Amino acid sequence: MGSDPKVRAGAVDVVRHWQDSGYMIIYVTGRPDMQKHRVVAWLSQHNFPHGAVSFCDGLTHDPLRQKAAFLQSLRTEAEITIVAGYGSTKDVSVYSSLGLAPAHIYIVGRAVKKFHNQCQFLSEGYVAHLAQLEAAALAHSPKGPPRPVLGKGTYGCPAPVDFLRKQSQLLRSRG
Repeated sequence: MGSDPKVRAGAVDVVRHWQDSGYMIIYVTGRPDMQKHRVVAWLSQHNFPHGAVSFCDGLTHDPLRQKAAFLQSLRTEAEITIVAGYGSTKDVSVYSSLGLAPAHIYIVGRAVKKFHNQCQFLSEGYVAHLAQLEAAALAHSPKGPPRPVLGKGTYGCPAPVDFLRKQSQLLRSRG
């Protein structure tokens, strides 16, 4: 909205951790689709990994409902399993409605007592969270040949693809 939000220390590294572990990255925002180029340019400028980007269709009074509907359609229509969600306290209800366990809903910032049992607050920031993710990955690493993972930035497509589509276009392309 005219300003350049600062990137929290370690945020890009956390997203890269998930991508390097073979997960598809999906950025879901309540911003209207008319801000698509600005948001995607910001993600690129700050070196966030490639991923699908979802915007609200035009201006809306209930962006959280659109976020939830989009993620639910990914689960049902595209058969995508959502394993973790990051955001603000406003997003807790979105992720909870999808059945995501509180242990996999990550909120950066000061803990709010009201949400204590509904999410994990990353009060110490993304750098500390990344250390926890890496420690857990080492503890649960498989003891055999490595499993196949998706190529960085390609998501299994023959050539790099621009995932800058509105929600309905993304779902049609997966159809």
